[in-house]
Amino acid sequence: MDALELLRHDHRRVEQLFRDYHTAANDRQRRGVVELLVRELSRHAALEEMFVYPLAKKVVDDGGREVDEHLGEHLAVKKTLLALDRLDEGDERTDELVAQLRREVEEHVREEEDVLMPRLRAAVSQPELDDLGQLLTKAKQSAPTRPHPHAPDRPPALILAGPVAAAYDRLRDRLQRRPRT
Repeated sequence: MDALELLRHDHRRVEQLFRDYHTAANDRQRRGVVELLVRELSRHAALEEMFVYPLAKKVVDDGGREVDEHLGEHLAVKKTLLALDRLDEGDERTDELVAQLRREVEEHVREEEDVLMPRLRAAVSQPELDDLGQLLTKAKQSAPTRPHPHAPDRPPALILAGPVAAAYDRLRDRLQRRPRT
């Protein structure tokens, strides 16, 4: 898949996770879905911030402004993810935070798919998008799995902080027996 197809695929996966949350039979299943949402959205945001947004900033007209808007949306999502991540199974606030997260993600996805992605596709060659897709696929394996709203969200600081956060996240995931995807 090229980079934009890969990002769209991630978006569809997250949409399915929201549906799974609402059809879960009990608090344990809902908590499992929340943990997957935290993991998938954290990895997805990190990849966009490390690779996609810097490219968009360079090649899309007024890309800096558009990227800044997306980074602001990411920050809101990360804060909601962090709040969800800190809750225990069965916490009464979970439904409300999942609903808030869904609204934030739906807005962000709509703007990316309707505005940013078509502009990127027009500005970048297919071979470059294919190469970026391969890079994203590889980088996804070592991306952070938890939200870090106070960490840098732009290179070069992000490139340095990302692997450290990812290593820490994976250790926490193992110790807490979080699901792997």
